[in-house]
Amino acid sequence: MEIKTIKLRDFEIGGDKLTIIAGPCAAESQEILDITAKGLKEITKRLDINFIFKSSFDKANRSSIYSYRGPGLEKGLEMLASVKEKFDVPVITDIHTPDQALPVSRVADILQIPAFLCRQTDLLVAAAKTGKIINIKKGQFLSPEQMGNLVKKVEECNNFKILLTDRGSSFGYNNLVVDFRAVPIMQSFGYPVVFDATHSVQLPGANGTSSGGDRRYVPVLAKAAMASGANALFFEVHPDPDKALSDGPNMIPLDKAEELFKICKEIFELVRK
Repeated sequence: MEIKTIKLRDFEIGGDKLTIIAGPCAAESQEILDITAKGLKEITKRLDINFIFKSSFDKANRSSIYSYRGPGLEKGLEMLASVKEKFDVPVITDIHTPDQALPVSRVADILQIPAFLCRQTDLLVAAAKTGKIINIKKGQFLSPEQMGNLVKKVEECNNFKILLTDRGSSFGYNNLVVDFRAVPIMQSFGYPVVFDATHSVQLPGANGTSSGGDRRYVPVLAKAAMASGANALFFEVHPDPDKALSDGPNMIPLDKAEELFKICKEIFELVRK
């Protein structure tokens, strides 16, 4: 099958070089963002991997109204812009409402549509009309085949810069399962497929007022995604995940990232041989 490569700065997503999207779940502080971005840029440079920095200015779908959401749109974009300028890295972040698309597009290189919101037509259209790359995360409630309808919503806005991300599917209550058939199925729409290895080990709402998770299984899922032919990987990474304000149980520690990235790159390249 022919997969369109998506040009971003001086590299292509979906080509013969692995792309990794990584960073803290939420923008907790400028210090956390800077430490993580600096560390990840150094790691990916050593390994010759394309790198896109990820963090969210707002986690609008937290389990509890009391959970930490982030610094908000204005402050969060300032923080992401600082990372982008300081470390010269492209940036991806989530949008949750159509009115956020334009201001976020002035900072972010890629607009991400959260899994829970992936079918929201107005959100997809607003994002697509910015002309930016759009990363649509597959809803936990959708089959991979159904992502074709979402692709068409973006294409109808004359935007053909699309990434599709799998992050597991609902498996009963408070659990997710990964079906790696989703990779080739979603690639059949002609766009690169990203595998989100950290959200796929999430246990949604399992802790009552927050989601649980089990980061022990991140490496096996990431390696399986590479073996299945995924074009890119998504990891949430934090200097100290156990102290993170959002999604700590799923995130991988920054000091463990290089070892995992190296193995994933080796599998990625082996599959393409």
